[in-house]
Amino acid sequence: MTPDGEPMWRRLLPVVALLLLAPWAAECSWGGFAGADMLLVVVVLAPMYGGAAVLIREAARRAGGGWPMIVLLAAGFGVVQAGLVDQSLFNPDYLADTEFAELSAADRTRIPLLGVSAQEVLSFLGNHVALTICAPIAIVESYLAPTRRLRPYLRTSGLVTVTLLYLLGSLAVFADDSGRKGFLASPGQLAGAAAVVITLVVVAALPRWRRRPAPAPASAPRPGRPAALVLVIYLGVSMLSGWVGVVLSVVAVATLAAMLVRWSGRAGWGQAHVLACAAGALVGAATLAYLVPPYAPASPTEALVSDVVVSLLAVVLLAGAYARLRRCGELGVAR
Repeated sequence: MTPDGEPMWRRLLPVVALLLLAPWAAECSWGGFAGADMLLVVVVLAPMYGGAAVLIREAARRAGGGWPMIVLLAAGFGVVQAGLVDQSLFNPDYLADTEFAELSAADRTRIPLLGVSAQEVLSFLGNHVALTICAPIAIVESYLAPTRRLRPYLRTSGLVTVTLLYLLGSLAVFADDSGRKGFLASPGQLAGAAAVVITLVVVAALPRWRRRPAPAPASAPRPGRPAALVLVIYLGVSMLSGWVGVVLSVVAVATLAAMLVRWSGRAGWGQAHVLACAAGALVGAATLAYLVPPYAPASPTEALVSDVVVSLLAVVLLAGAYARLRRCGELGVAR
């Protein structure tokens, strides 16, 4: 038992769930790995992806910053991961030995001065924000009672442990030369990525995210509406390519962000809406799995079975979360 009388397993269960769900959502939910490789991927990447999700969630909930802070820190993590750890943002050959080598149109939007592809910046960072961090946190919190949902999971010793796990996991990925393929970003690129991370963290720490303005008099829409909007924009952005696609993607994501900010400030916005947004992203990823190949070659049958497994896991996770909200009386209210 912990000092507050809560069983240790009950306090740590959401931490373990987040540690495992984050790598699955990040790398498997959109079909990146065939079924036989999913478990190994989740275990190996749990310290890095899961550790980041836990630390970001703990930082935001302790500071009272809410979802704006989580999204900004998630974007910072995306830059750390893709810019400093595996350096995929700067490595033009990052996907060279995968099934995406012939499908990628990233070179069409490469910016020589920065050494990055605008399309990959949107794809890599967007997926880290939506799938690696935000969707797993929203799903895990939906399984918790309202009285526990916004409370920190860990004490100081737990935070230190997860931080060490995250650092060791990131170091292991960086040290894996087969992943980076011997590539190292230039000092200028690393400094630029670090500056972006620091900026995002500073913005995330602003006091404005801790303020809770009174809800607008208008009512929030039903949860299905933000879910549909997230789903449509997620799939639409995933299908776009080239500079026209980059511009349209920026406009679409900005519109989505503006609509969610507007709706979330209305009376009646609650956890069901948060889960709906996560569902839109996760269902979009599971749909995309049927349209793209996994990183490594797989037979059509193996790929299809893996995609079906991904779909079933997504449905089970989301259905369980919605059932939990219904038991807590957080569904069924007109919005």
